[in-house]
Amino acid sequence: MSVLPVLRRIVLLLAVPVLLVAAWWAATANSTDFFWPPLSDILGTFDDTWFHGRITSDVLPSLARLLAGYSLALLLGVGLGTAIGSARVLRALLEPSLEFFRAIPSPVLVPILMLFAGIGNGMKVLVIVSGCVWPVLLNTVEGVRALDEVLRDTARCYRMRPHSRFVHLVLRGASPQIAAGARQALSIGIILMVISEMFAASNGLGFTIIQFQRSFSVPQMWTGIILLGLIGIALSVVFQTVEARVLSWYTGLRRSQREG
Repeated sequence: MSVLPVLRRIVLLLAVPVLLVAAWWAATANSTDFFWPPLSDILGTFDDTWFHGRITSDVLPSLARLLAGYSLALLLGVGLGTAIGSARVLRALLEPSLEFFRAIPSPVLVPILMLFAGIGNGMKVLVIVSGCVWPVLLNTVEGVRALDEVLRDTARCYRMRPHSRFVHLVLRGASPQIAAGARQALSIGIILMVISEMFAASNGLGFTIIQFQRSFSVPQMWTGIILLGLIGIALSVVFQTVEARVLSWYTGLRRSQREG
């Protein structure tokens, strides 16, 4: 593999972030604004703020809630979406209700979920599930609905077992749209993770950032926002790696179609 394409890809990936950081650094270099401190001061407090206990007390609990809520949303979204997408009558019956509940912003549900689930980890996980499930569910429905009828008839003619049909035909055929919904759900999950921790919490990234804001620890507050961005980038890279392996057959098919 040639080194030049790899270097070009790295330059393209890093060019905009480096320019943004340089612009931020230059714009705030001589800042005396209390709420807009120099980037050098913010980065100088990063180590003391997060790497002396808060990684285990705040960051890891937040990521654990995100993982639990996101995983549950994937299971519910794919399971229900497959059932709804496979049954025309069920889809027609539930579509108005699905559109209604999808239109409700998930942060609005936080006070309601607090009444039923309390203020513990269960409430925070449910908030994440309530927002992440919809893109997965609706994309799964559309993916299953769009499966080629010829493939369905072929599976029936060969009398494929229900399990094999579900795994090799339904899930495989709908997997590109499921992945698109899962990508949307991941960004929503990060947002809801922070919002859920701003209500009656005792730890987590959202709780800590709010505490910094209330105590006027502005550089520390900015470090929390930067850390959230870095976590988002890391999770996106992990998702893209998994997606590339799972959908390698699909990308190969698209490439062959373009070249043909």
